[in-house]
Amino acid sequence: MRVTNESLPILLEQVKQATFEMIEFTNISPTLEDYWRSIILFGRNSATYKFALAKSLLELAPSGKSFVTWEELARPFSRHITEHLQQRDKQGSSSSSQFLHSCRAFNRGTLTQQQLIDITVRQGFENVIDAFHVVGSSEIPERFFHGKRRGAKGIDISDRLFQLLEQYQFQNLPHEVEARWRLVETAWQLDLSTHLVDVEYREFNGLLVPETLKMRRKSVTSCRSGLNGYQKGKCFYCFNEISIEEGSLDLADVDHFLPHTLIRVSAIPNINGVWNLVLACQTCNRGERGKFYRVPALHLLKRLHQRNEFLITSLHPLKETLIAQTGRDEAQRRSFLQTHYNEATRLLIHTWQPEFEYPAAF
Repeated sequence: MRVTNESLPILLEQVKQATFEMIEFTNISPTLEDYWRSIILFGRNSATYKFALAKSLLELAPSGKSFVTWEELARPFSRHITEHLQQRDKQGSSSSSQFLHSCRAFNRGTLTQQQLIDITVRQGFENVIDAFHVVGSSEIPERFFHGKRRGAKGIDISDRLFQLLEQYQFQNLPHEVEARWRLVETAWQLDLSTHLVDVEYREFNGLLVPETLKMRRKSVTSCRSGLNGYQKGKCFYCFNEISIEEGSLDLADVDHFLPHTLIRVSAIPNINGVWNLVLACQTCNRGERGKFYRVPALHLLKRLHQRNEFLITSLHPLKETLIAQTGRDEAQRRSFLQTHYNEATRLLIHTWQPEFEYPAAF
């Protein structure tokens, strides 16, 4: 994007907003997971290298190595990039990346793996190493590695990354990075962000699916993976830990905040839309005293609005989806939720809230 006198104020406002949302996202009980998710969810993207680096760091962390050479880092980094190029060719906003051209050549079979690794060491980390920890206009307070791209033989892994490895949420983080990556590359593939305005949930396979002429019926990502980071890995209702690992005993349910049963009377538009989907623990959603088909208490509507504003701050397509479904500005979105909450309460009468909540996470 060419910066002009007209576009500069808009860019500055976007940076200001991203910085504000990062602070808002982490100011309640800040954890290492919060800082990591700020990078993945709110950092700016001109290429998908940040996601490849994040997945590589998570992959390398269990080895316990405190220093990783460029070649050691290049192996998973280049693998993640080439795998994504096979699914979506656009992996950056620039069309002239020599590194991406090399990755495409590897996929065509005209470069060997070692040749690609050597090229990755020279070209793949030029900007992403120095920019990884930047959210908005400044670095986050915690670093997961130390080192600069130039004048070093690799990076020093921070104790913070090893501490992250020990957390319950570590199992969810690779899925969240992958989901975020797929959302960003999907938006780039569509070229114009306003094209993707109707991402909806499909219950039978748990996927988020865009409804556009260009990508009809082609899934973007798992709904659980796409939403979990914005809830900090917590149940929306009680803030208990949840998992998005298939087969886990703590596997989160995807729940319609305003109950899905309202679809029978067409009372709520886009009821399968992202705006109305939350992740809940099994106890809250369908336990003995769970929510089932009741409307959540009013204070939980405020929480839904806050969660949706986190999503609005992120890049396309979820941002444009939510704006299209609920309103162009914060006041319109608040009014949208209140109006349909009132209608749901009028029809279903009963409200519900969890008997116990853990300390608030967002």
